[in-house]
Amino acid sequence: MKRYCVSLSIGVAMLCSFTFAQQPRPNKPCPAEGFSGGFSYGCPQKQFANPSDIAGMMAAIPEKPLATPQSLRRVLVLCKAAGWVHTSIPLASKMVEYLGDKTGAWMTTITYDPAMITAENLKQYDAIFLDSTTGEFLDDPNDKAVSQSRRDALLNFVKDGKGIASVHAATDSYHTSGRPTTPGGPPTPLTGTWPEFNELIGGFFKFHWTYPTLIPVKIDDPNSPLTAMFPPRGYEIVDETYTFAQDSFSRKRVHVLTSINYNRMSAEDKAKEPAATKRTDGDYALSYIQRVGNGRVFYEAHGHDEKIYFSRPFVAHMLAGIQYALGDLKADDSPSEK
Repeated sequence: MKRYCVSLSIGVAMLCSFTFAQQPRPNKPCPAEGFSGGFSYGCPQKQFANPSDIAGMMAAIPEKPLATPQSLRRVLVLCKAAGWVHTSIPLASKMVEYLGDKTGAWMTTITYDPAMITAENLKQYDAIFLDSTTGEFLDDPNDKAVSQSRRDALLNFVKDGKGIASVHAATDSYHTSGRPTTPGGPPTPLTGTWPEFNELIGGFFKFHWTYPTLIPVKIDDPNSPLTAMFPPRGYEIVDETYTFAQDSFSRKRVHVLTSINYNRMSAEDKAKEPAATKRTDGDYALSYIQRVGNGRVFYEAHGHDEKIYFSRPFVAHMLAGIQYALGDLKADDSPSEK
């Protein structure tokens, strides 16, 4: 299996790849602040978006909330990426901030520090936004007790009635790499390393169609307020598109909002997915919601490239997802498959 990233935003193509046989490391200089259109590994995580990307995103912000906030809401945006680092992370965090400011739906705190995830600190927030968090993003590699405390705080936050909204690489977290145990050997099974989180977030990453790939999108629930911004017949999007390991995602647990219209994909694009990890059910969910304990979870698989945040329907979808996670936007969140 290979993985690629492509940068088109500044007119320069950047190709990144990894195989299961070796740990990825950047072979080019690390991207500077404001760089757009890709991702990196092993580089310092940038925290500032390109001003032109912010301008494009701001033009897509709705004027009003989709539901009236029941009280003053506070959202914590966690941007920590412990694995692959997407250049769109700072822009996505500003999207959440400007959505809250312009619509009056919530107030926003942005952090790149997982130490903010404590039971005491989370008392002041109503939802957490996982902004393309990757790897073991909550963990302190030098302190297992601290790592466990943060994990417990996140799980209890949701189970006790709060919410999580998440985008793109939030599902590329807490799972094995699938790399062979010996050089040149077969890939090892993909498994989750934190089952409670894998279930909470809905699944874990196994493959993506690289940017730019044209993906036909099907509206699975056209009656949901979370899909009202999309044409009922579906739409097309060009982005990096995540898919989930076969046994990690289930419609028996989540309420699917949108999915890949797999029947409309070209044979050429279908063939890009490795046979070893190909889903046997042809079920490629993109966005969904679910109840976890007394709380709520929303996930959207797209959001890799900065240009996605210039799309008014996409940004409105994110507004709806966050308001659902906060508990202000009511929606059918029963499992899609009974």
